[in-house]
Amino acid sequence: MPYNFYAFMDRMKYIKRWSLMRSVREENIMEHSQQVAVFAHALALIKNKVYGGSVDAEKCVMYATYHECSEVMTGDLPTPIKYFNNSIHGAYKELENKACDKLLEMLPEELKGELTCYVKPDTDSEEYKIVKAADRLAAYVKCLEEHRCGNTEFEKAKKSIESDVRSRNMPEVNYFMDNFIQPFYLTLDELEGGITD
Repeated sequence: MPYNFYAFMDRMKYIKRWSLMRSVREENIMEHSQQVAVFAHALALIKNKVYGGSVDAEKCVMYATYHECSEVMTGDLPTPIKYFNNSIHGAYKELENKACDKLLEMLPEELKGELTCYVKPDTDSEEYKIVKAADRLAAYVKCLEEHRCGNTEFEKAKKSIESDVRSRNMPEVNYFMDNFIQPFYLTLDELEGGITD
């Protein structure tokens, strides 16, 4: 009997983000999840190596990898709608949870137990908090990319997300902002220090 779980995961590349915004470059949840995984890994390393933490960096990466998987069934609900009020937010969370359950049913029993903890993570864990911060950092970087291309559509989002990121009181996030964000403003030539023919 074939199992559909990984075929559904592959469809993440068809789910577009930022559907209410005019984007210079479209972004899908598959590429977004990869970026969040890289950022979450970075934040975990910073927390552990710079600030003496003990978070599980691999768990952060796995949480990030699957953090949008329910959207292969629900689609990406834009943030202003998702957080319009508590009733809508609660209903959407319940829908996401049911989508995750349905996806997990598409796995053989031997694998379901291994993946459940990533598809439905411990939302009280330090690793989950890191992934949520990494998710916001990825959104911030998207705003910077659009801004660099002359798209003013993301100006308000950029300010709002930066404020949210800074208000988290997570030293590892501030470290990332202070040490790694500025290069996202640079062109390829500037990143490489000048390319010669």
